[in-house]
Amino acid sequence: MLGLFLLLPVLALHARELPDYTPELLGLAMGAYGLTQALLQIPFGRWSDRFGRKPIIAVGLALFAAGSLIGLLAQSVVMLIVARCVQGSGAVSAAVSALLADLTRPEVRTRAMAVIGASIGLSFVLALVLAPVLDTAIGVPGIFTLMLVMAIGGLGLLGFAVPAEPARTGGAESRSLTGLLELARRPTLMPLYAGVFALHFIMTATFLSVPQALVTDLGIATAGHWKVYLGVFVASLAGTIPLILATERTGRGPALFVLAILAVAAAQGLLGFDHGDLWAVLGGLTLFFAGFNYLEARLPAQLTLAAPGHERGAALGIFATAQFLGAFLGGALGGVLLGRFGLAGVFWGSAVVALAWAGIAAGSRPAAAIERKQA
Repeated sequence: MLGLFLLLPVLALHARELPDYTPELLGLAMGAYGLTQALLQIPFGRWSDRFGRKPIIAVGLALFAAGSLIGLLAQSVVMLIVARCVQGSGAVSAAVSALLADLTRPEVRTRAMAVIGASIGLSFVLALVLAPVLDTAIGVPGIFTLMLVMAIGGLGLLGFAVPAEPARTGGAESRSLTGLLELARRPTLMPLYAGVFALHFIMTATFLSVPQALVTDLGIATAGHWKVYLGVFVASLAGTIPLILATERTGRGPALFVLAILAVAAAQGLLGFDHGDLWAVLGGLTLFFAGFNYLEARLPAQLTLAAPGHERGAALGIFATAQFLGAFLGGALGGVLLGRFGLAGVFWGSAVVALAWAGIAAGSRPAAAIERKQA
């Protein structure tokens, strides 16, 4: 995740310097990994149910390494798109989440997912701080080289540090087409699939636009972007931490869930209203990070509580498919909006997606059923 995040703050600016740049190609480069992730998450999740989590994760890391190698050699936006597609073919998010669920008890699983979310958040802020500095020192090809090294390091951790997974106790249901379609249509799971789609659509679109707003509208050099990102991320913890604690200690989890979505919508609206004003950008990004970090941890925790153990890999495969399809379309459609309506169009489009998600979450309230199951 650190490797993927390192590209977010700098890829849009790097692509603008390449000879075949267009806003639409930039959008595809930002979201291309999400397309292959979306196509392969369900197969990888199902294979992890059958063959084991760790072997499948190893294959995914190897594919990610291969895509990083292509990326460091890329001299055009088209080749960046190819590199991101190959990276995305290492679609093991579902297998990783399922392995964590296999190794934890239900009563602490939300906390474990929150720790994973916190580590992803830490990777996020480290990437936002380091990427502008690394871009100045070694460029985007150098960042792809670091991604290659980290993928190899991940293989080492998987082999020598990750605990042995429990023996497979099921999975036949998740490998049948009928069972897979039932999981995709299950009422308590469908709103969660829609939610993770929306969240990652918004995230990709946001980082398609924000780095360009910082440079073109605010005149902040790329090397100084880390100060903005670090400041707003630290400030956002004042919103994220109370949301997590209140969810664990009160019975208001569903309401807090919707509140976090509305915070993301408000953030996009604020950025769309005046992304040329420094305080509007700082406030919008703070709200975005506060809601995003909470929702990123909460959504998979809800899913693992709602899906039985023998179906968990397949359910998380569908979940991850929706997640990365959202990332792909956030880049692809964000590029179209950027080309036709400018940066404001991307932000307002993301705000509409967030409001639609809030309506789905408030109307279906799947979290309420899951909270009762957990209790």
